[in-house]
Amino acid sequence: MGSEPRKTGWMRAEAAGDPGPWRQQAILGRGQWDADALRDIVRDYTLETLADEEAVLVIDETGLKQGKASCEVARQYTGSAGKITNRQIGVFASYVSRHGHASIDRALYLPKEWTDDPERLKAAHVPEGVDFATKPQIARRMIARAIAARVPFSFVAADSVYGTGDIDTMLRKAGKGYVLGVAANHVFNSWGKKQFVRGTAAKIAQALPKNA
Repeated sequence: MGSEPRKTGWMRAEAAGDPGPWRQQAILGRGQWDADALRDIVRDYTLETLADEEAVLVIDETGLKQGKASCEVARQYTGSAGKITNRQIGVFASYVSRHGHASIDRALYLPKEWTDDPERLKAAHVPEGVDFATKPQIARRMIARAIAARVPFSFVAADSVYGTGDIDTMLRKAGKGYVLGVAANHVFNSWGKKQFVRGTAAKIAQALPKNA
């Protein structure tokens, strides 16, 4: 979360005023700490100042570290690069309110080429029990954690990657609103209204009035 362009031990040490990278390396590489517990602490700290019943939970992904040996790196599309490239992909949940915004949850996307290779998982120190999950499934878990922790928010916003996977059904059951992007060929149906609406997202968009 620092301002340095690359997060290396030396750069983090310089930003923190340390004489060398050893403290940073000890914390990240040799210290015994629970990353998920730290995630929850950050979430609770965020809510102390940003909590609002009308807040939005924004789900999005971004390309992270490159390389060959880095955990979960694979050739895959990343919006930050605008192409298929060799990257890690992280899914993030950001809490956005009128008071400000902050990231409160995160997870690396683990491609099937990783989950199907136990030796590769072991070499990268991936914890046991971690299995393949689609990005919408990862998002569902994040939303479920936020609801279980009673994070106050009114709706969820995400792009078309997350407009599938029954996220909308989950949110309706929780009494939350949502704005989810969908692919142009996504089929919509509506009942109980004077005007029956049915068709793909692209066709419905074409039929809408220009000022809608």
